[in-house]
Amino acid sequence: MSAILLAGPVVEPWTVPELKAFLRVAHDDDDSVIASLLAAARAQIEAMTRRALLSQSWRITRDAWPRDGRLALRIGPLRALSAARVFDAEGIAHEVDLARFVIDVAGGTIAAPAWSVPQPGRSVGGIALDLELGYGTQPSEVPELLRHAVRTLAAHWYDNRGLAAIGSSVAMLPGSVAAMIASFRVPAL
Repeated sequence: MSAILLAGPVVEPWTVPELKAFLRVAHDDDDSVIASLLAAARAQIEAMTRRALLSQSWRITRDAWPRDGRLALRIGPLRALSAARVFDAEGIAHEVDLARFVIDVAGGTIAAPAWSVPQPGRSVGGIALDLELGYGTQPSEVPELLRHAVRTLAAHWYDNRGLAAIGSSVAMLPGSVAAMIASFRVPAL
């Protein structure tokens, strides 16, 4: 199963002015650097936890439907299934009625008995599911500990940006951030 980001979040967990206040930066010279560090820190926390913090669209591709009819996602939290398609042998996509699926938002599972959904005609990437993932559309909907982890990581990178060039361990995840995200991490199987 592969996952492709279709549309990222339209906001970050913090605004540049909020992060500047946290960093105690009074000038505007580093605004673009701070904005990029903020986006990178969010992406890093999402990668480490396998959780989309803010609402974003993803496409999951599979070769076949699961035999037990239950597709447990490796990334979450699941908000909705927005489209489902199967591809025939010629590579033409055919929409699958979303009413055939049971969506377990809390468990991050999409279920449909294999007999109830059309089978793909090609053996590789024959199924595409478009998902809406994330805690919500607003920063206030993201768990506070994850928001703080993003802010702390961005601050760490900002404070140590000159050291990264000389081969220090700045690129490593600080212990405080690792502790903040520990309970949110989903192990990769």
